[in-house]
Amino acid sequence: MEMADLRPDFGKYTFNPQLTPEHPDQLFSIWLQNASDTQLSEFNAMVLSTVNSQNKPSSRIVLLKSVENNRLVFYTHYESRKGKDLATNPNASLLFFWKELERQVRIEGLVEKVPYDQSNLYFKSRPLESQLSALASPQSQPIKDIEEIKMRRVAIGQLKQALECPPSWGGYALIPDYYEFWQGGHNRLHRRLSYSLKQNQWVKQQLAP
Repeated sequence: MEMADLRPDFGKYTFNPQLTPEHPDQLFSIWLQNASDTQLSEFNAMVLSTVNSQNKPSSRIVLLKSVENNRLVFYTHYESRKGKDLATNPNASLLFFWKELERQVRIEGLVEKVPYDQSNLYFKSRPLESQLSALASPQSQPIKDIEEIKMRRVAIGQLKQALECPPSWGGYALIPDYYEFWQGGHNRLHRRLSYSLKQNQWVKQQLAP
């Protein structure tokens, strides 16, 4: 397979950056709803990129669980690799890619933990099996075999008590200071629109493809 010869064209959809809201969260809400209405699989999946104390970046896919007052919320283990990265450097970026709509959205900003009560409420809304796995797994830590985690899940389940969100697990909220919207175009003439937060005002600019 010669990947250098793969050149898919875009341009199925139109996008006029001049006809966009002044606030990026409004445009993001529209695009997110478009992705949902199109019934894209895992339309809320996003690439989360973090940087550790040695300035080494890492990325992984997590799921957006809510958008609250321009805060994008996801949940994970605080002692995981991403959790340790965010404890050292709270700067992060999110990337959504909706292939079928020929769209990307990149969002950058600072990340902070959500209150425990919010994390616990979400934790209890998850299926029991997911709760057990979150309690049993020391995410990102070395293990000998997955059977270790399965045995822990069984032991926790046998306690026959209401499960609570552990202090080592919970939500993060990314507070954006930069958005970039990308719409694929014919002949690589993609449309790119950025919003930068400057002195509490969003500054909108078109970018070259």
